[in-house]
Amino acid sequence: MKEIVVAIDFSKGSIHALEYAINIAKKINANISMVWVNNFITQETVFSPIPIGNQNRIEVKKHFENLLKKYKKKLMPGKLKYKLRKGKVYHEIANQVKQDDAYLIIAGTHGVSGFEKYWIGSNAYRIVTYAPCPVITLRNEFKFYDSIKKILFPIDNTLESKQKFPFTADLASYFDAEIHVLLLYSTSLKSVQRKIDSSAMQAIKYFEDKKLKYVLKRKKTDNITKTALDYAEKQNIDLIAIMTEQESTTANIFLGPSAEKMVSHSPIPILNLRAQKIISN
Repeated sequence: MKEIVVAIDFSKGSIHALEYAINIAKKINANISMVWVNNFITQETVFSPIPIGNQNRIEVKKHFENLLKKYKKKLMPGKLKYKLRKGKVYHEIANQVKQDDAYLIIAGTHGVSGFEKYWIGSNAYRIVTYAPCPVITLRNEFKFYDSIKKILFPIDNTLESKQKFPFTADLASYFDAEIHVLLLYSTSLKSVQRKIDSSAMQAIKYFEDKKLKYVLKRKKTDNITKTALDYAEKQNIDLIAIMTEQESTTANIFLGPSAEKMVSHSPIPILNLRAQKIISN
């Protein structure tokens, strides 16, 4: 079975993420590891809803046991388990992923309102950028249902866009979701537009080969993030696939600050896919 890691700090946002993860795990036949990190060495510790001393590990376990009682049967036949780790949150979440050979991380974000000062809120984007596997981030107010029906797939002119194909297609296949291939032109340069068109055609060919449903849309914009989010809300998109910042990648409109804005501001869950180093021949 596949493995999903869910970051848990016992805030409403992290419990909401767990419930979302259970829906996905049932569809893809996965187990779930809930991970809490004792990050007492950081300033963020003062915001933890759980006391941090070693003597309080029992209390943390009690919280997890309550979650097991509430959600264990909902995940069956998958297994729901928990892990307590110590150190920097994003390091330890990544270490758990490596230990489990996890398929996916799911983490809550506080967004721009309703901020709860637990460690999920301040570490969500660090988890995204440090993760060795895809990460889905979602805000507490997002109302989800049993299925993912529509996935937004923005296309830009960089090589990393192609790296979104396999995982997005895989997830779409599990849910029989429709993929919205959205071409976003932020320049009038024909050479750049041709690169975007070429990437889109490759995406379409890939999705057609996988026998997936898709639609193709084009938008001219001077604000990539806003245009993508506006489109997603109007089309009732359930998930947005973007690339996230890693070392040794080419420039990308969905890397760095733009990716962080998407993670923080999107009312819709974001599928954050790691951009790998690309070597040109």
